[in-house]
Amino acid sequence: MTRSFALIDGNSFYCSCERVFDPRLKGKPVIVLSNNDGCAVARTAEAKALGIKMGAPMFMIRDLVKREGVRVFSSNYTLYGDMSRRMNTVYERFASDIEVYSIDESFLDMTPVAPEHREELGRDLRSTVSTWTGVPTCVGIGPTKTLAKLANKIAKSTPQLRGVCDLTSEEARSEWLALVPLEDIWGIGRASQAKLAAFGCRTAADVASPDPRLARQTLTVVGERIIHEMRGTPCIDLEAVAPTRKGCAVTRSFAGRVDSLDMMQEAIATHAARLGEKLRRHGLATDHVTVFFHTSPHDSGPARSVSTTVDFPEASNDTLALIRAAKWGVRRIWKSGYRYAKAGLMTVDLVPLGASQRALIGALDRDEAGRLMAALDACNVRHGRGAVFSAASGVERQKRAWITRFDMRSPRYTTRIDEVPVVGVAA
Repeated sequence: MTRSFALIDGNSFYCSCERVFDPRLKGKPVIVLSNNDGCAVARTAEAKALGIKMGAPMFMIRDLVKREGVRVFSSNYTLYGDMSRRMNTVYERFASDIEVYSIDESFLDMTPVAPEHREELGRDLRSTVSTWTGVPTCVGIGPTKTLAKLANKIAKSTPQLRGVCDLTSEEARSEWLALVPLEDIWGIGRASQAKLAAFGCRTAADVASPDPRLARQTLTVVGERIIHEMRGTPCIDLEAVAPTRKGCAVTRSFAGRVDSLDMMQEAIATHAARLGEKLRRHGLATDHVTVFFHTSPHDSGPARSVSTTVDFPEASNDTLALIRAAKWGVRRIWKSGYRYAKAGLMTVDLVPLGASQRALIGALDRDEAGRLMAALDACNVRHGRGAVFSAASGVERQKRAWITRFDMRSPRYTTRIDEVPVVGVAA
């Protein structure tokens, strides 16, 4: 049976989540900002029409936003993550195999569906998601994941398709791909565009023409796979089970500038706690962390960028062990006289905690640490992240310059009982 994939994603997802709970935003220009309310990372069609670009710094568009009445929100990741989970619950009613590709995109296996019914199913899927969650979506269907993603892009930019594009048939591909530029193909960057142009490729339709073996010599095996996928031969299957993570990072820009050792240690300790949460969620551990921090290239003062790696006797995901190592790393590379703008922790070569080698000297008490971390995580799940935290993160954290700023964040409508919308009757 010929394979078939569908890619469904939320239109201007972050903004759409905001509109779900505030109908007054319908038809109005809306943008959502990045951490510390820095740059526009989501825009409605109305905001795009005003010329607001993806990644536009807020300080550069502030006058435009005020003049045109653009509604601005801080990122509300708790809300967006929960809405994503609800959407994927809907997808499970339409397909048995699903790959959650990102917070707003999922691939569905459409192979069991007869070709003549796939477009109809796509419309039913869009309608159900809209009715049950309020989020508008587009669906792209194709014999490969690359073509499905391309079909989704076509559906999003072509109103007459009413949100669904099916590139299953060769006739449909011949009609649409000749209109699509190379840069719209999943996995094709600027360097690859130049190399494909050397093969005579000008549009997406041309990408199926080169000999895959010759393309491999200049585009590597990834480029060869893309050509096969554009020809309708699947080379990238669904990842129903997410691959084991190889690395993990927690990085944040500061709301202000950090110029004291104590404050930097508090910020890094907070990052270490978040790193521990991530590792435990996946059952993984690390035997080292890399600490880094640097100044901003936009500041007028002296510049500095430093990092160091701290090793453990054995792999761990114990928050307290991570904090100790991270603070030691800060002290090792700290230098006063600078105004630091960003800091973070990174680690690679992650291993399953249960399968990691124990240390002969300096071994940790994993049983005791495991019980403590289980209790910590349970409290924070039940009462909200940060309900219980290490004093190393600072007991008055909200007053600290390093706290990420979300001055315009909407309520966490679906996950916090004290922020649930209240419906009242007008007097």
